[in-house]
Amino acid sequence: MSFLGDKAEGPPITNVMFLKTHKTASSTVLNILFRFAETNNLSVALPVGSQFHLGYPWLFLARYVEGVEPSGPKQHFNIMCNHLRFNLPEVQKVMPKDTFYFSILRNPVFQLESSFVYYKDHTPAFRGVTSLEAFLASPWTYYNWSLGLSNIYARNNMWFDLGFDNNAPAEEGYVRASLAAVEQRFQLVLIAEHFDESMVLLRRLLRWRLDDVVSFSLNSRSRRTVTSLTPEGQERAQRWCALDWRLYQHFNRTFWAKVHAELGLQRLRAEVELLRVRRRELEALCLQDGGPKNQLQITDRLLRPYQSGKADILGYNLRLGLDNQTLQMCRRMVMPELQYMAHLYTLQFPEKPPKKIPFLEE
Repeated sequence: MSFLGDKAEGPPITNVMFLKTHKTASSTVLNILFRFAETNNLSVALPVGSQFHLGYPWLFLARYVEGVEPSGPKQHFNIMCNHLRFNLPEVQKVMPKDTFYFSILRNPVFQLESSFVYYKDHTPAFRGVTSLEAFLASPWTYYNWSLGLSNIYARNNMWFDLGFDNNAPAEEGYVRASLAAVEQRFQLVLIAEHFDESMVLLRRLLRWRLDDVVSFSLNSRSRRTVTSLTPEGQERAQRWCALDWRLYQHFNRTFWAKVHAELGLQRLRAEVELLRVRRRELEALCLQDGGPKNQLQITDRLLRPYQSGKADILGYNLRLGLDNQTLQMCRRMVMPELQYMAHLYTLQFPEKPPKKIPFLEE
């Protein structure tokens, strides 16, 4: 295992907890972790029974994981990466002591825009308004904080995912203490706007191979469903999601500090280029027409991603005539989140009824 000729120190880290935040490129990271788990025959903390989340939006409890018996012996898993609201004492009940914790954040302006489109039909605050610009011009007209969990996607959603109160005032002492708590627990917080740089740094800290972190973008939207906010709208989004904005600013700084400490910019650029070259090779090998498709163009219905709100979620067609080994590798790289989770669930718990994916059975 090498980094531009240097040997990685020690074996790869295999106990990993990824806090999957919403609308932050986290589905792509989840695919990387699922593939690593399957390739290395590792156990994954999967949602119990027919569930697809680990209790979200309620605070995580160990009993939300399949295979955990409250009265039975402790059950530990290698990988945890499904959506949950972070609750450290309960996570520690199912993850080993030496677990590597990491998460990912995105500029709250773009994260909120993505949430508005994706959760338009699910979120009361978004339902009665025509555009995010109109919502941000007068958010309290639409946002009712007393509705609690049903409005979590409309304000400070990343802060909420970390286990904090998304409606708390952005008081300096509270914000600083919360940021310190995140920094103390998570060894790394990635930045979605610098995804390739994030993968290079993650790969170095986990001591993984290049192919372990190469990915295709999953759960992304077509450009026609992406809206650009005016400069005034962006400022309003920063103020409305002030806790997320502070979170993002802080961990954007710590991310680049880690890059400088671990790699330096010259080495970072070289490794990002290696990653991109390998991705292009795999796109040419795996993908028909080389890029993402909308759901109506995807011929294999088992590879169609879940559609939500007004978003047009893209997926992929695989090239025809691939040999079996290549086909399996490529299929894992393009498999949407729900289908991959159901697949791993069947592998891990063959004695239990398989997870049903409603939109595939229509």
